[in-house]
Amino acid sequence: MMSTSRRHLLLCASILGVGTLSGTAFAASTTQPEHRSHKAVHHKTAASTTTSKAVKPAVAAPVTAPSVAVPVASTRKAKAIFAPAAVEGGSESMVVTGSALRSSNNQNANPVQIVTSKQIQMTGATSVGDFLQRLPSMGSGGTYNSSTNGGGGMSCADLRNLGQQRVLVLIDGKRTTLNTNGTSSCVDMNTIPVQAIASIEVLKDGGSELYGADAVSGVINIKLKHNLNTGNITLHGGISDLGDGKNGQISAYKGWNFDHDKGNLTLFAQYQTNQGVMNRNRDWAYSAAQNNPGAGGTVKYGSAIPPNGQISTADGNYAWSTSNNGTQFHNWSNSDRYNFARQSSLLNSWQDATANGDFHYDFNRHLTVYSNAMYSHRTTSTFMAAEPTSGSVPPSTLPNVLTIPANDPYNPTVTGANGLYSGDPQDVQLYRRLTEMGNRRTETSSDTVTGMFGAKGEITHKWMYDVSYTYGNSQMADVGENMGNYQHLLNTYGIQQLDPSDPNSGVRYNPAVCQASAGCTLSTNPFGKLTPEQIKYVNYNTHDNATYQMRDLNVRINNNDVVKMPWANGGRLGIALGMEHRSEQLSYHPDPLAAAGLSMTNPSGATGGGFSVSEAYLEGRLNLLHNAPFAKDLTIDGQGRFSSYNNVGDTENWKTSINWQPVRDVHLRATLGTSFRQPNVYELYGGQYLNYLPGADPCTEATSPTVIANCMKHGVSSPQTMQDVNSGQIPSLTGGNAKLKPETGRTYTFGAEFTPHWIPGLSASIEYWHYTLKNLISPLSPQYIVNQCYQGGNESYCSDINRSSISQQINDVSTFYVNQGGLKTGGIDFDLDYRIRVTPHDVLTISNNFQQLISYLQQFQAGGQWDNLAGRLMYTTGNGQPRVRDYATATWQHGNFSFTYMMNYTGGMMWNDGETDLAAYNRQSPGSYGRVKTPGIFTHDISVGYHYNDWNFTGGVNNLLDKNPPYVVDGSTNSAQGLYGSMYMGRYAWLQISRDF
Repeated sequence: MMSTSRRHLLLCASILGVGTLSGTAFAASTTQPEHRSHKAVHHKTAASTTTSKAVKPAVAAPVTAPSVAVPVASTRKAKAIFAPAAVEGGSESMVVTGSALRSSNNQNANPVQIVTSKQIQMTGATSVGDFLQRLPSMGSGGTYNSSTNGGGGMSCADLRNLGQQRVLVLIDGKRTTLNTNGTSSCVDMNTIPVQAIASIEVLKDGGSELYGADAVSGVINIKLKHNLNTGNITLHGGISDLGDGKNGQISAYKGWNFDHDKGNLTLFAQYQTNQGVMNRNRDWAYSAAQNNPGAGGTVKYGSAIPPNGQISTADGNYAWSTSNNGTQFHNWSNSDRYNFARQSSLLNSWQDATANGDFHYDFNRHLTVYSNAMYSHRTTSTFMAAEPTSGSVPPSTLPNVLTIPANDPYNPTVTGANGLYSGDPQDVQLYRRLTEMGNRRTETSSDTVTGMFGAKGEITHKWMYDVSYTYGNSQMADVGENMGNYQHLLNTYGIQQLDPSDPNSGVRYNPAVCQASAGCTLSTNPFGKLTPEQIKYVNYNTHDNATYQMRDLNVRINNNDVVKMPWANGGRLGIALGMEHRSEQLSYHPDPLAAAGLSMTNPSGATGGGFSVSEAYLEGRLNLLHNAPFAKDLTIDGQGRFSSYNNVGDTENWKTSINWQPVRDVHLRATLGTSFRQPNVYELYGGQYLNYLPGADPCTEATSPTVIANCMKHGVSSPQTMQDVNSGQIPSLTGGNAKLKPETGRTYTFGAEFTPHWIPGLSASIEYWHYTLKNLISPLSPQYIVNQCYQGGNESYCSDINRSSISQQINDVSTFYVNQGGLKTGGIDFDLDYRIRVTPHDVLTISNNFQQLISYLQQFQAGGQWDNLAGRLMYTTGNGQPRVRDYATATWQHGNFSFTYMMNYTGGMMWNDGETDLAAYNRQSPGSYGRVKTPGIFTHDISVGYHYNDWNFTGGVNNLLDKNPPYVVDGSTNSAQGLYGSMYMGRYAWLQISRDF
């Protein structure tokens, strides 16, 4: 529950947030249309307002248009854009995402949020993804520039917390190229140049019936600037108040009309570079906590795999570490843990170069040819601490624990461990971080190209057509430095496996294995640092690559004025229909050594596959009444789509909606529809790969009698004292499942909008939304699996846990893609917009977007219980569903000068391990956990703008009060990147200068 003071603050913000986004945004929308982070695998860290005026033909405003009041973002009734078509001159019709038909301001029921280019620029955002995270409807399950371990340098949006794979991203109303990082694919927001964007429209409702699969949670339609006949150059730079996080950007565009304005060519180019930030440069992230102890407990920081090693005897009675380059032994303590965070990236470094060209030529009203091409080259760099060694994982059959055999002359049970041991020689297990090889570094590059050409015009009698073909291709290359060769390390130590086919096999010391391997130099002390010659032999760089390809043929026909209804005050019937044929192919080729499990980094199998789909759609909109008593407007709309996939069969999806304006000032609307998502290539055909996911082994330092008993039952001899060498991560074996069923769902919304004519410039809307998904495709959380096994929930999950018979540590947990039970979520959006002219030269604009999450129910297995995760933070993964989110802005415009204040609020959350609140554990066993919730948090930004002739100057400060992100025990950053990643930079100042010509 929020405190009273926070509720008052939020209420004040909501009242403030009344503005005229409607006019500004709607007008703008009419423009034309700790193992390293290779792949997306997580690696081991330790181990439009209503208007009666006609709208002119759409032309994108240049970036440097004079400063205007900048509202937040408007949630308006969908005004329908399905293609990059312009609004017809002299017509009230608009084109906004959510329909294949143009409609007047008052006729569409779809909830669409419109963001203008000016709004984006006034925040200083240099990435589309970074800006979108400000919006309350955006979730925390995407990929972000703060995703340094496993993100692959991509930035992917999540809508309504349904996951990045369930939101469809379009460019100018049509599908675009996906990017891949080896385990997942999405439209990478980092490859879309901010300065080229005219507006963004977010359909916050399912769209499968019109756009096809993936549009489960909604659609993000990014409209680029087209048909320009001016030029512009823009320079942007920024830096944190600590002197890091530097950003530089230069962009330019120029458009030319020719042949008496029948044709146009517009070219755009942009380059930007973003300096990363290291954990060690932020006090709150300097050393990562690994546990959350209760009263009297000790917080553990860092990894249990240090450069000096952690050595455990086979009988489990002794644990040591070393000093003096591995020659002096002492009993293990928490002071021996290694602060890996100092060497790890908090924010990615990335560079992006983008170029695109746009062309069209109007032959006559029956034929306009057009084309667009976009190319992007992105490189991303991220660091992690040096590679930890612990043993092999499937599919490797090398020893799953690095064991120094009893017959090794350097074994401390042979030498006596400086007097700490006097028994018989026995095997010892070695966990050591090879800092002498250097920190791990991942360099990821991607090249993305999308080309589209088409023709459109009038067939006859207002029947319009649009035929286009799109080809897209993206390629990813990933180089992982200082990953190491496990087989070569074993050779260097002179370790020979007795049964090479069994990872649990015993080992013996045999120097001959090194002598037989070219380049090998035998180590004289496995607990000390490797020599330069040995490093050269043991070290290894991995090379992965992936390719994605899309072909899309699209045919669209529509007529907004087929026939007028014959009754009094009857409106018109509009019809749209079309077909689409799309094929997608994807392949991923991991490094061969890593694929075989012979390297020290995550093994991964190859992925290859694709699908094709043929689809047809039909939409009809009937304006039943227009300007009738108690029906200023009454419109119904129906949409349907038939899809035939070559791999999952046929499906039909539909949607119906109604919009009723009983009086001038009130609009009532509702939608009901179905959704569908076929399994993607990775989910179906993905090769098996090891992923180090956030989590904790319940069988380490266990205190619950039930947990202790179950751990011992399943082979853990001393769960009370066993240390977790994976330090806040669970090794998880993940991969595709060819038997997956498609996801299906149903979505409905209903709401109202109020635009009182006696208060000019005021608009208020409220919307209830609800999603239901069945056959949810997702791997189970490894934390859920181990909890079910050891906490007495369902012991059948124990078969998915593979422990080393030697060390008893978790070797891997099988978490393959499955059809879970389902997911239900619902909430309320409340938006207030107000614009008031204070004086002839002063305008005040205040706007607010508010989201209240009512429920978020997830069923992890078919027929199982539903867990309500609303208001919960999955503290080990960093994903959360805050009940309240709010984004408000206030802009004062005085002539050519503007000042904007922006506030973002994220509500507090109870910590949950994916199944149970930590507070519930504390009720059962007081003092089990120290922290059980995260408080609500405000952030504040400001920006100023000034326009002089052809010059525009804009600057600002983000996170004005230098607020640190809330503390979360995530095992790597001490916070939750999906929710609070925008705060990782700290206070940040930026400046932008542009000139039109």
